Amino acid sequence: MPDHPHTPRKLRLWEALALSVGLMGPTLAMGINGAGVAATVGKAVPLVFLLGLLGVAVVGYGFWRLTQNFHHAGSVYALAGATIGPRAGFFGGFALLGAYLAFLVCTLAATGVFAHAFLHALGVTSAGPWAAVAIAAGVGVTVLNARDTRVTARTLLVVEGIGIVAMLLLAVVVLGRTSTGSAPRHQPFDLSVFTPGTASYGAVMTATVFAFLSWAGFEACASLGEETDDPRRNIPRALAGSVLLTGVLYILMMFVQTIGFGTDDEGVSAFAGAESALVTLSDSYIGTWFSLVVAFTAVASAFAAALSSSAAASRMVLALARDGFGPAALARTDPATGAPTRALWLCGGVGGALAAGMYGLGTSAFDTYYWYATIGVLCVLVVYALAGIGVIVFTLSGRGTIPRRELPIPLIGLGYLCFVFFKQAVGHSAPYSYFPWVTAAWCLTGVAIVLLAPSLARRIGTRLTSELNGTTGGEQEQGPAPTADNTKVTS
Repeated sequence: MPDHPHTPRKLRLWEALALSVGLMGPTLAMGINGAGVAATVGKAVPLVFLLGLLGVAVVGYGFWRLTQNFHHAGSVYALAGATIGPRAGFFGGFALLGAYLAFLVCTLAATGVFAHAFLHALGVTSAGPWAAVAIAAGVGVTVLNARDTRVTARTLLVVEGIGIVAMLLLAVVVLGRTSTGSAPRHQPFDLSVFTPGTASYGAVMTATVFAFLSWAGFEACASLGEETDDPRRNIPRALAGSVLLTGVLYILMMFVQTIGFGTDDEGVSAFAGAESALVTLSDSYIGTWFSLVVAFTAVASAFAAALSSSAAASRMVLALARDGFGPAALARTDPATGAPTRALWLCGGVGGALAAGMYGLGTSAFDTYYWYATIGVLCVLVVYALAGIGVIVFTLSGRGTIPRRELPIPLIGLGYLCFVFFKQAVGHSAPYSYFPWVTAAWCLTGVAIVLLAPSLARRIGTRLTSELNGTTGGEQEQGPAPTADNTKVTS
């Protein structure tokens, strides 16, 4: 089939940023990620998220620097391939595909969880199986993503924007009432939450692992490098912007939740035991009507995260397929929208089938969410480490303009990633003790493929050289790199 004319790059900075923000699901993360931290460090939750922001910043440095030199639909597939080598690129791309597919399953399950919770809050007692909601959500995100990419970006912006506005309204009320002594239990405005308090520094650092996971997926906008205007300028800005924007929101809302429940033992215990902390606070500080609004934003945020996961996974499938791994049909894009429709339906089908399979095995939606989220995070930690190694190799090679004095930053990032991976992989009971092995099996499959098919590695190297030609700071410009719409697939 002949290639279609290239669709002009049309995504703007804020549209690329929306994909990363959507995959992180800040509304969802703000509502459920603080309770576990409170159970570990008491009232020091805001401090933990502040330190978590510093951790993700040094990890994100590698993506920020590399996307200033390379842009590609394959994200780390190209970033590692261009800096370390084609085998590393394929390994990174394969690991990232596993992460995005796992995130797709867990966010579809989360959509089922929060949709049921919202319906129950409205008095609907029979909402049907959660898998039906998950499958319907999977079809919905696939249909939306098959349209113009701007539709996806704007949907994400609206959905997460509504959730963020609701959170900020709650924050204003909580801050106002705690400052004036009119909180439900007369909880005070307390800045001591930014100190360890009774928690040890070791406990605080361990808890930053939970905070770090709230940023998983910040790199998703890198997969839009071929669809974004001025990608070497806008993709790095979108990466930095997504981390900083969500960082400010997380720290603010964790502060609000901590003082909202109260910094005494009773308040900390209530925070740690809350199934949905923001819904609980909304009910006690504003009223039941607002708690329903917040509950609905949780449903929308889960759907938005699934939308982002689907978009990112499909771009990875496209990038791998057009370089020879997988059927050539998966690399084709819609001539009108530029969307990788066949890759989208494949990812949607896999996500829906896995969600249905978990339901068939009798697994709850909550367990499905947490199990696949853990697998996805372990995969993405491997990917982040690969990007860190890539920026170190690229800096030492002298091909770009990255000063060598910045080398300590990715080295610190690699050290922190090892710490996070260790805490995620060691010391957990079943079934969580199995997930590092599941992750290892997936990643080792990628290693086996590239080692047993040396022609694939050569083909990837040739294709990446062609696709990235003229996009590095240290190479002579020779015109724009081919993109998803005008690159022929090598069989």
